[in-house]
Amino acid sequence: MSSAISSREYLQRRSFIELDARTRAKSLFDSRTDRELAGPFDRIESPWLPLQGVTPQADDGCIVMRGTIGGRQAVVIAFDGAFQGGGIGEVSGAKLTSALDLACRDSQEGKPTSAVLLLETGGVRLQEANLGLAAVAEIISSIIALRQYAPVISVIAGPIGCFGGMSLAAGVSSYIVMTPEGRLGLNGPEVIEEESGVEEFDASDRSLIWSIYGGQQRYNQGLVDVLVDDDANQMIETVRDLIAQGIPEVHRSQQVDLYRSRITALDTSTQWDPAVVLWSAASLARPTGRDQRPTDDKKEHHQ
Repeated sequence: MSSAISSREYLQRRSFIELDARTRAKSLFDSRTDRELAGPFDRIESPWLPLQGVTPQADDGCIVMRGTIGGRQAVVIAFDGAFQGGGIGEVSGAKLTSALDLACRDSQEGKPTSAVLLLETGGVRLQEANLGLAAVAEIISSIIALRQYAPVISVIAGPIGCFGGMSLAAGVSSYIVMTPEGRLGLNGPEVIEEESGVEEFDASDRSLIWSIYGGQQRYNQGLVDVLVDDDANQMIETVRDLIAQGIPEVHRSQQVDLYRSRITALDTSTQWDPAVVLWSAASLARPTGRDQRPTDDKKEHHQ
């Protein structure tokens, strides 16, 4: 939360994190333009979960809507973190890929259609591991195809965060937006602790987790384009601005030499402290224009 906003103003805001996935997606569209595709009444459910004693969800935890955002065509895909931790399976992966491919087809036909991914996901769903991994590969391919014609925006707002294969999908998107409460990483803290022990990573240490994976840290490292407070109106405005901004001059995933130079410059002889990484990263030249949006009325843009 920005110091410029009072506690009363913060409490009176409309939280984006507290909205469910369907409401988050709907809130981004211009009034009365949203239409859900392959919704719960179509009952496109996972055929694999019941075989393992898991009750499926009618939309497989993936909401797809299309309409206009700021007068421009867009598709929004939101993952329901309350169902299987937002995990990717065969059906949810196919819905996301199909939505991206539909936007790409429309863009190629002269109707630029942006995509917004509301990512609350731990990555591949363990019950559908191989199918989920295949879906992630298809999702990444579809993002790269679409981003040539229209921006693909990944939004990571809530504490479930974005991990596993979907963190790779976020990494190839045109822009990443996070709140300080969001988390972004390849391997989650519980996975690291389970594989390497609590001495390597204490998954119960919330301060450690957010100092490594949190939105503020990722923004300062140059891995996030816009950092916003948990405010629905700010999030809506941010997404509209990025769609209007269009395709970035250079995508983050194309800046291989820059990131290699940063890795080469790291001193691996000592153990880095997250606070040191946070503040030293802030002094580095950011690879593309970045924008931190505080919650004051001025909404100043900081490069």
